[in-house]
Amino acid sequence: MSQVFAQKPPLAPPAESGREPFELSLVVPAFDEEPNLRLLYERIVAVFGARPSWELVLVDDGSRDGTGKVMRELALADPRVVAVFFEKNCGQTAALAAGVREARGSRIATLDADLQNDPADLPALLALLEGHDAVVGYRLRRRDTFVRRASSRFANWVRNRISGDRIRDTGCSLKVFRAEALRAIPWFEGMHRFLPTLLRYQGFRVIEAPVGHHPRHAGQSKYGIQNRAWRAFKDLLAVRWMRTRMIRSSVREVLRAR
Repeated sequence: MSQVFAQKPPLAPPAESGREPFELSLVVPAFDEEPNLRLLYERIVAVFGARPSWELVLVDDGSRDGTGKVMRELALADPRVVAVFFEKNCGQTAALAAGVREARGSRIATLDADLQNDPADLPALLALLEGHDAVVGYRLRRRDTFVRRASSRFANWVRNRISGDRIRDTGCSLKVFRAEALRAIPWFEGMHRFLPTLLRYQGFRVIEAPVGHHPRHAGQSKYGIQNRAWRAFKDLLAVRWMRTRMIRSSVREVLRAR
């Protein structure tokens, strides 16, 4: 069974003095993505550059290439870029948790560093966030091999059957959240695959929206069928256990004497 994420809790609101809040934080985990980061940054600036208040939180998940060097250069050149560095590879959930912990935005967007997610889709998702707690993307036309697409469809079916949820594309990283909703759910290893489901378990409003998908620009995918299927299934059992153990109470009245 999955272990609860045991590092510094990522759920506390960022209350560090002297740090002004942003309207939007874009959180991007990166592991050996040196060839992609500058172009990703340029695309994000092209989409959000004119907006008054946004930041890009890049998390180096123990990369072995020049990812960290590029992140330092971007952070020193643009104060809207925040660079977070891990001592070693800790995984995508840990990287997301660290990014969320450092994020100062009232809304948080997540996306991959490999340029398969298109930042140009984010304004439409943010517009849909009004009246909801999360908007999760699903890829209309995936630019992956047949094997990856078929295995993903099967995995989605299994996840939905066991979790009791209905999500089209749990593997799509392009999502936007209200920060307080994202910080209200428990974090554990592998939970990045189940964010919409965990939010719904807590009563938050989650909707889905179509997004684009592009071939990987450079580098190699870090995930395959063999290295994630069994781990994802164990994480799914943990999510199902959470569902069965949810506290479901109905408060009739609260009285406080003044």
